[in-house]
Amino acid sequence: MKAVRKMKSELGAELVTVDKPKIGSDDILVKVKATSICGTDVHIYKWDEWSQNRIKVPQTLGHEVAGEVVEVGEHCKRIKVGDYISAETHIYDPGDLTALLGQFHIGENMKILGVDCDGAFAEYFVVPEIVAWVNEKSIPPEFATVQEPLGNATYAVLGEDCDVAGKRMVIIGDGPIALFAIGVAKVSGITALFHIGKYDLNMEIGKKMGSDYQLYANKEDIKRVEFIKDHTDGFGVDIVLDMAGSPQALDEGFKMLRKGGRFTAFGVAAKSPCLIDYNNGIVFKGAQIHGISGRKIFDTWYRNRNFLASGLLDISPVITHLFSLEDYEKGFNEMMTRPRKSAKIILFPDEKELEQAKQRMKK
Repeated sequence: MKAVRKMKSELGAELVTVDKPKIGSDDILVKVKATSICGTDVHIYKWDEWSQNRIKVPQTLGHEVAGEVVEVGEHCKRIKVGDYISAETHIYDPGDLTALLGQFHIGENMKILGVDCDGAFAEYFVVPEIVAWVNEKSIPPEFATVQEPLGNATYAVLGEDCDVAGKRMVIIGDGPIALFAIGVAKVSGITALFHIGKYDLNMEIGKKMGSDYQLYANKEDIKRVEFIKDHTDGFGVDIVLDMAGSPQALDEGFKMLRKGGRFTAFGVAAKSPCLIDYNNGIVFKGAQIHGISGRKIFDTWYRNRNFLASGLLDISPVITHLFSLEDYEKGFNEMMTRPRKSAKIILFPDEKELEQAKQRMKK
């Protein structure tokens, strides 16, 4: 089969021919319909410091995926041949304390698809049955493949208690997950949504997804904290979603938050530790801080499926490019272009699937 693999410890990846993977007794073999490029894939492609310390070459990239099950292991009971699935990429260890406590999305011995094992930028991939999610058949592959990052957005917006209806929110960042989060927030009942970002294309997508106010993070003449206070009766918003992880996002984010509000931390800082106003931003404000790593297995997936299958949530504005798997380099180049000229990029191993997706996206 063909696969996009990291073959050398340097910039880039290669399209190579490899043996179709073999399954174990608890695994399933999936024929890929669509797969999508994540920021993590870009880190591996660029071969940055994090990748050098984490990835063992050679390895197939990719973890966002939708496909059809073509073979199941002898111990598999839930997933059947012919099922249309996506994969939860956090492959949990049932023996982890977190798993025993029902927090399957985090764990000491957890592995990540496409990071700690071969991924889905290929014609076929293998994944344990325990993390396979059966998709609603009405959800097209170009939507089903992005449920993993959409799940980050859904978990970040809803938090642990899903108490968001009738509240006001700031989303800082304009990457694909932040843009997904805007859509999820609006269909979940957020009444005023302030979007802070840098790039014109993505800010326009944010507007299409439902943001009420757009504020540029890279324009010094805009007093963002004051603007938000002025539009929230002087109190600040109920919820801040940091999807950027920058020092500016942390500093301003806590200032925009009302007393007793929730600060959701999803953005990854370029350097750690980070400086924050611990006393005024957290302690005296009584702030709730919620760190996001992955999605709730499978609560978040259930909500995503219902959002998409019902038509309540339209994520099409976030999907900006469709390419064949062979054109993966075009996809990565688009992802790395600054100022941003893309949001979510989908790859298709089968040209027929690609053409069908292009027709659907035109409608």
